Amino acid sequence: MPEQTRASRPPQRVVVIGAGTMGHGIAHVAAVSGFQTTLVDVEALPLERGLAAIRRNLDQGIQKGKVTEVDRDAALGRLQGSTELEAALADADVIIEAVPENLELKRTVFARIDRVAPPAALLGTNTSSLPVSEIASATNHPERVVGMHFFNPVHIMELLEIVKGRRTSDLAVEEAKAFGEHLGKTCIVVQDMPGFATSRLGLVLGLEAMRMLEDGVASPEDIDTAMTLGYRHPIGPLRLTDLVGLDVRLAIAEHLAQTLGAERFEPPRILRKLVSEGKLGKKTGEGFYRWPKS
Repeated sequence: MPEQTRASRPPQRVVVIGAGTMGHGIAHVAAVSGFQTTLVDVEALPLERGLAAIRRNLDQGIQKGKVTEVDRDAALGRLQGSTELEAALADADVIIEAVPENLELKRTVFARIDRVAPPAALLGTNTSSLPVSEIASATNHPERVVGMHFFNPVHIMELLEIVKGRRTSDLAVEEAKAFGEHLGKTCIVVQDMPGFATSRLGLVLGLEAMRMLEDGVASPEDIDTAMTLGYRHPIGPLRLTDLVGLDVRLAIAEHLAQTLGAERFEPPRILRKLVSEGKLGKKTGEGFYRWPKS
């Protein structure tokens, strides 16, 4: 009766695997929301960077009057880092994988999770486009695996896209929704189709903006302003691509072009060129825009 036990006991301990942009963002909101949170990475340096980014974002929240020093210190007191995955998972209630967007890597991580995770744990994958059902098939309990697609920056963006795999249980979906709402997110539930809802819609807009740039229609700034002021988007598609990461957008585009066989998802030349030059957006200091070094 593990699912009944899990439903009756609210989660207390959250483990986030992967200390990159999305991983440390998820750990941030979990710790702020009152969960004992462990951020895990295979190497110490990215783990240290992720934990430092959380502190920096909390400090910026204090400067903006959105976070108190007491709240910051309490959140940091609930947060720890680890490079020992199996030890961190021993008593986890919610486990969220946030490693790079690579199917085999995610399957490898979930196979490791499956060997040591408590039988009552909810297992989430923060994929933005990869098939949740294939990721879940690396485990012996695919009914416990659900897509939990957060948005960057996680501590600001309000949406959580919950993806139900072919064998994901209704209970797991409800638990993911309850967890997301506890984090202050508005949750939507979508089926495990290529690109889900948000990646398909957002990517088409972003890729067309890149083609417009290639065609010389307008500058990146003016293309983005067209969408922010003309359509009330909070951020333009090219600036958003810089925040998401050009390499991430390229991987999603290639995946959707292959799985859907749709020309509209074929990556534009400018995207491939910038990625090949290592210009991946904000995280490298340059993409469609130049970004100050943090």
